[in-house]
Parts: sequence; C-alpha cells; structure tokens
Amino acid sequence: MTGKFITFEGPEGGGKSTHIKLLADFLRSKGKEVLVTREPGGTRLAELIRSLVREELEDPPVTQSEVLLFLAARAQVVSNVIRPALEKGVWVLCDRFSDSTFAYQGYGRGVEVDLLRRLNDFATQGLVPDMTVLLDVPPEVSRSRLLARQADTNSTADRIEQAGEDFHRRLREGFLAMAKDEPQRFTVVDSSKELEDVSKNIEEAVLKLL
Repeated sequence: MTGKFITFEGPEGGGKSTHIKLLADFLRSKGKEVLVTREPGGTRLAELIRSLVREELEDPPVTQSEVLLFLAARAQVVSNVIRPALEKGVWVLCDRFSDSTFAYQGYGRGVEVDLLRRLNDFATQGLVPDMTVLLDVPPEVSRSRLLARQADTNSTADRIEQAGEDFHRRLREGFLAMAKDEPQRFTVVDSSKELEDVSKNIEEAVLKLL
C-alpha cells in the first residue's frame, strides 16, 4: 500500500500554508493518515539549508550554489521523510517541491530547465507528485498579501521575496507554462478568490485521488 503525494506550488502570497492545513483536515476527515512537510525543510539538515537560502547573508549563495542547496535539502526530505511515509500508506502534502526549482531557478534565474530536471531526478530518485495544486495569484495580489503578512508578523521580506517584479513575473509565467505542459498532474486554482471557494476547488480536485 502506498500513499499519495500532493504538492502545493505558486507565486508568493498564494496561500499555500493555509490551504495545505485545510486539505490535511479534509483528508483526515476521510480517514486518511496525513503528513505535512515543506521545502526547503522537513528535516534538521534541510531546515538549516532553508535559513541559508532565504536569509540575507554577507556571503549570499550564487545561483549555482542556490540550486545545489535546494536540491540537497530536497534529497534529505525525500529520503528521510517523504518516501518512508508514502511506503506506509500516508498521504504527504508538501509546501513546494521540484516545480519551485524549475520556476525560481529556471524561469526566474535563467538556469537551463533541462539541466535542473536532470539534477532534480538525481536528488529525488525520480519521485514525481501524484498531484500538484498550483495556487495562482496576479502579481498585484501577491505583493499586497506579502506586505500584509509582513505587517502582521512584524517581519521583513526574505532574500527571495525581495527579488524584482520582473523575476516574480517570470516565475509565475513559468508555473503556468508547466501546468499547461502537464495538465494531468497540475490543478490550477485561482487563489485570489475567497478562501472558502479556493478550498472547495482543491477538495473537489483531490477527491479524484481518493
């Protein structure tokens, strides 16, 4: 018996953390055992890597280092958390996965996407999500939500959130292009709608996996 692997992707401010929690509750109400994790993160080593790639440092990672750090974190969480859970029949929900690398470092930073895919296959041992929920939001909604979150938490934008508007436009276009290329895996949801409507759309899509 194997579980299902569902990833959540999309631009900043799309509501991934919120909707992962809501979907986890929905699946548990259907009798499923659920594990929620995130990328980069999910293990002690991966969480340390998360701080390296997201915080402002005196020696910030160059693009090549950024790619390899994300892949190192992914290799850890796949081997130590995700695969073991799936093999036990647990449903795994992950806040970002491989598609974020293709969008951020590929479409955003300009790294060759085919190269990223080969490196990613090595890091994940070929693991592909059963479903990817793409929470899509227009750039202006993304910006306003980020500012609101920073005000609520008294925080500042991290290194990746501070990337320019052109960068965030390219990564959103990248996510949508990938969804168009793999419609059987991606479910695109307009996350600018009311929270209840977005949640219902996600639940209806996931019901097909049950």
